Amino acid sequence: MNKARDITELYDRTGRRRYLCDTELARFHAALRKADPATRSFCQLIALTGCRISEALATTPKHLDTDAKRVIFRTLKRRKIAYRAVPVPDKLMAELVALAKDLGDDQRLWPWARQTGWRKIRAVMESAEIIGPMAMPKGLRHAYGIRAASKNVPPSIIQRFLGHADQATTAIYLEAVGEEEREFAERVWPN
Repeated sequence: MNKARDITELYDRTGRRRYLCDTELARFHAALRKADPATRSFCQLIALTGCRISEALATTPKHLDTDAKRVIFRTLKRRKIAYRAVPVPDKLMAELVALAKDLGDDQRLWPWARQTGWRKIRAVMESAEIIGPMAMPKGLRHAYGIRAASKNVPPSIIQRFLGHADQATTAIYLEAVGEEEREFAERVWPN
């Protein structure tokens, strides 16, 4: 995949954003307070780790590293199974552990089809009044990447957390930050 194509993935064909901005993320998290525990933890896992929907759905109790407060994601990389660990907030880890309490090590935390997970995220987006090309699971993943870049998380860490095989894929978030950071522009605006 070339870099030019990657950059366009942050925008649809009409130039509209395909990621949630900070105000949309705040509305999304506020809407999650009304969701059932399973939906809430599923959506938070994607929003707070940037994982792919399929990675979230594949999560089992044995993927919860409670001591290090990380979730181990299983993914397919170039036809090989790969794993990566991403830290999660204490509150989310507690919710995941509670969800896993009565499950066997290999049982999925969310025994849903991919379409069900997608619909649950979409319902929370609608509840938060988020509409448009960003109102999808990948909008949360892209928002995580952009937010990490805007908070000066090193590119190698962003790449590892998102599970990118190629640095060029991670670079799309670093380039998008310049467009998203109003504070830089405000420095040159007259008072």
